Amino acid sequence: MSGVRILAREVLSRVHHLLENITFERQRSDGKTQTISREIFDTGLGAVILLYDPSRSRVVLVKQFRLPVYLSGRDGYLIEAVAGKLEGEDPATRIVKEVEEEAGFKIEKPVRLFEAFMSPGSFVETLTFFIARYKPEDRVGPGGGLAEEGEDIEVLEPTLDEALAMIETGEIIDAKTITLLYYAKLNGLMNEK
Repeated sequence: MSGVRILAREVLSRVHHLLENITFERQRSDGKTQTISREIFDTGLGAVILLYDPSRSRVVLVKQFRLPVYLSGRDGYLIEAVAGKLEGEDPATRIVKEVEEEAGFKIEKPVRLFEAFMSPGSFVETLTFFIARYKPEDRVGPGGGLAEEGEDIEVLEPTLDEALAMIETGEIIDAKTITLLYYAKLNGLMNEK
């Protein structure tokens, strides 16, 4: 990349993910060179999906404990769309597995929407966003996640309108989930035949 030069990289932690302090030079728009240090957290690439059932106007969301949410002064539980790390797999393959692990539904062909950085000021992570239709008969298990990964997930099936109302009341505060719920509303997913 022109105008950027990495000067130093210091690994601060590599327990669950990679945390580095990176010092770099960057040419500013006025032509001057500036040296900057930033802590960068690399949590790996991920995928997220909104399952929707237009015949019942329902979506699948999950509720689970998130330590950063707790540390921010809340109860720690977050209502989210199903999501997970790619763990070396392509996004479509991985999200199908995450849906079964977390929500208990078997899906086959998720529709890729787009990729997005969720917090580019300090996180390397990009998420690939998906949607997929589902019906009650697609349930093949209870979901709940993997206990060995610390997951203890509750599966929710609100209507789209109920989920959108939860954004307004502050019950849903997860950016990726808000993005997908508004995508569903704006694109009329519940009007599909």
